[in-house]
Formats: sequence, structure tokens, C-alpha cells
Amino acid sequence: MPKQIPCLWFDGQAEQAAQHYTSIFPNSSIGEVTRYGPDMPPPMAEGDVLAVSFTLDGQEYIGLNGGPQFPFSEAISFQIMCQDQEETDHYWNRLTDGGEESQCGWLKDRFGVSWQVVPTEMMALLSDADPGRAHRATQAMLQMRRIDIAEIRRAADSVPV
Repeated sequence: MPKQIPCLWFDGQAEQAAQHYTSIFPNSSIGEVTRYGPDMPPPMAEGDVLAVSFTLDGQEYIGLNGGPQFPFSEAISFQIMCQDQEETDHYWNRLTDGGEESQCGWLKDRFGVSWQVVPTEMMALLSDADPGRAHRATQAMLQMRRIDIAEIRRAADSVPV
């Protein structure tokens, strides 16, 4: 399969987004920054950032400053699979800083990009072989913004009355 690199369309904030994201994810770095040349149409100006390449924990991305024509929406989101509650809270807290919380572990960061912060244990509970456990776990998750894996586990293990 050919290598795939997501390209994120920003309205002038690609470099700031790359700096923010690389400060959150381990093993991350900013690569090449390409700038606009002379005679650019407004609002672009010579020297403004056109694109920035960056890597988040081994995954490459491109941030493109294309203008306001195409804002981000929840139609595309990035899942962060977390090993435990500490890791879940790290990504949730850092990405909601200046952004907004949504339901079931979804959020929009300060740039409008949608993320899903997902503990792997939650996914196992939601697909448990026991349909009752899976249902109780799902019902608990549906009430949450930031995922609390201990609460989902408690709900899954509760005895129905």
C-alpha cells in the first residue's frame, strides 16, 4: 500500500498547529516549512507559511495554509488509542485546552480539528462477548464527555436489578 500522509487545511495557523501538536505527542517533530513566494494574492504575503510537515509519534502530516474556504468538521477525526486513564487524560486535557469537549471521548482542539481520545480497554468492554456487559459499558460511555474507564468498567461489571 502506498504511504498515506494526511493533509490538514488551515486558515493561516498550520505552523502554530504543528508546534502545538508536537508538544503533545511523543516522538514528534516539525520538518520542512515552505513559505509563499512574491506576488501572492491577499491575504497571503511573501514569507507567510504555505505548508509545514510534521510527525506525531511516527505518523507524518502536512499542514497547509489554504485559507478560510474549507473549515474542519467532525466528518473527519483522528483517533488516539490510549493504554490507560493517565494517557487518556493527558491527550484530553492538552487537546481541549482552547478547544471544546464533545460526547463519548470526542473533542475539537483550538484549531477546530476533531479527535477521539479512546482507551483500548473501553473498546474491549464495548465489544464484550457478554451482551449485557457490553450494553452497560456502552450506556455508561454515552453519558460521558472525557472517558472515565473506571466508571465504564464499574458499569459493565454491575449486576442488573
